[in-house]
Amino acid sequence: MVQVPPVPNPLVFRDIDDTWIVHASADLIVVDKPAGVPTQAPSAEEPEDIVTRLGRYLAAKGEDPYLGVHQRLDKDTSGLLLFTRRREANAAIAEAFEKREVEKGYVALVEGRVASKVLRDSLDKVEDGLVKVVRAPKGKPAVTHVETGTRRDGRCDLRLRLETGRTHQARVQLAHAGAPIAGDRLYDGPAAPRLMLHARTLTLAASVLGEKLTLVREPPRSFARWLARGDLGRAVYDDYDALNEALGLAKEARFSLGRSETTTCFRLVNEGGDALPFLAVDVYGEHAVVQLYDDGEGLWEERARIDRVLDAVSALGFSGVYLKNRPRQANTLVDTRRDDLAPKAPSRGEPAPDPLTVLEEGVPYAVRLGDGLSTGLFLDQRRNRKLLRVTSAGARVLNLFSYTCGFSVAAAVGGAIATVSVDAAIVALERGREGFRLAGVADLAAHKLVGEDAFAYLERIAKKPERFDVIVLDPPSYSTSKKRRFVAEQDYGELAQKALAVLSPGGRLFASTNHRGISRAKLRRMLFSATEALGLPVAQIKDLPPGSDFPTERGRDPNMKAMLVTLAKDGQAAKRPIANDAKPKAKVPSRGPRRK
Repeated sequence: MVQVPPVPNPLVFRDIDDTWIVHASADLIVVDKPAGVPTQAPSAEEPEDIVTRLGRYLAAKGEDPYLGVHQRLDKDTSGLLLFTRRREANAAIAEAFEKREVEKGYVALVEGRVASKVLRDSLDKVEDGLVKVVRAPKGKPAVTHVETGTRRDGRCDLRLRLETGRTHQARVQLAHAGAPIAGDRLYDGPAAPRLMLHARTLTLAASVLGEKLTLVREPPRSFARWLARGDLGRAVYDDYDALNEALGLAKEARFSLGRSETTTCFRLVNEGGDALPFLAVDVYGEHAVVQLYDDGEGLWEERARIDRVLDAVSALGFSGVYLKNRPRQANTLVDTRRDDLAPKAPSRGEPAPDPLTVLEEGVPYAVRLGDGLSTGLFLDQRRNRKLLRVTSAGARVLNLFSYTCGFSVAAAVGGAIATVSVDAAIVALERGREGFRLAGVADLAAHKLVGEDAFAYLERIAKKPERFDVIVLDPPSYSTSKKRRFVAEQDYGELAQKALAVLSPGGRLFASTNHRGISRAKLRRMLFSATEALGLPVAQIKDLPPGSDFPTERGRDPNMKAMLVTLAKDGQAAKRPIANDAKPKAKVPSRGPRRK
């Protein structure tokens, strides 16, 4: 029986903070929902929502967990949210919302001005969850009353009263009026640490339940901070309150993972995607790993700034916090086990077991939190390892640049009949062998470990009849072996061509890269060019999106780009993939290798 750590400390991922409860009676309960908490589960990967959490909270107190849902707030909107506590109250509350006897007031922060005091539009849903303004009679009518409050340096505080309750109503109407809400990524709002929309007031007429109810909950301090100073950017690390708020937002966004019984390792903070540039925080059971990326401008040269981050992460409730300082390496390798880069001891709290066993989608992996810059498991590949696991039954799998064989273990657990893991680092492969044992893989002889340069292996195996059903291609940005030097931006296409040459008809290539200089569009072109050079018919080249714990900074590709290339089967007509020729994003400094 594999021993794994429990669900992370409940102090980190607790259902409900008592301060969220604004009103509680026999009929109603009203909460101040934080941003990042969905009002309904968005996906099977994120099953936790405010209804589930509040119900558990009530049950833990010995109270009836029943909740009647009558209104919703967007996941990124904070503020007052009302539920009924008895089924007998549902009809009266539902009728009150229908007759607009429940008045809701919002605070929204924008740049610019809104000329009209009343916004009247027709709204219609479009693809990808977006809503747009359309000409009547199409769509549904939306009416929002606008009162202008404080102005400061072009930024403005608006008080809104929504007469109707359409999806994304305030966000769409203000964007259409030329003043999108700050932090609104869907509707191109100005930069902010979060969506600056808060449900501030809720008034229920006395005729509904016999007593008039008027509730007010002021927005978080981040609203006043943005109105006064705008987006802090890197200055967030010099403001302890702002830093704590950003960490709190990230924590709520990862709540489903934090309470998962099958996944105990994931990313808590993903740099600019969580409004914390050049900072990543990973969770491994009850421990956290803080990664500081060199921005090239001395962001982390001040020790007080680093200590502020470590203290704030530790204060979330983790048993221990490790530190990794990731140097800015454009094209060179460094010794990843230097103590100044990755101290072996935790910087805060207690050390983790070495190795520490964690779960990823139910599969156990061993990690070492104090062993250099890499722990032994790259968390950004979680979804892809799961995809490989659930589709690899009966397959022969080749895992190139396998490191500690995470993909190979996932494939073996999923029923692959054979795997071959290739890496030049023998020590990493030895850890991979232990990984197979930890996961309970019975036939170890069917899973080969090859200590060899990937190019040399591919050239050698291409001369033999052996072919693979699935190939995993996840090279570092830079690597050096005895035979050659590899730079992903220059050599990825050649590597992909050699890998595709040993892929069976109908086979699948999982191709990914973390190189900042390779965009999604460029990776797609490289892969398609490789298939054309070999004359291989392609059934599909599909983007593999990052997990929910790796949100992307607005306007940029994700750090880890991944695609699935599926070759056409013998006799199957090929399709020509549509290349994404969008203009490349502005170049950002490469952060060097993920490994070795």
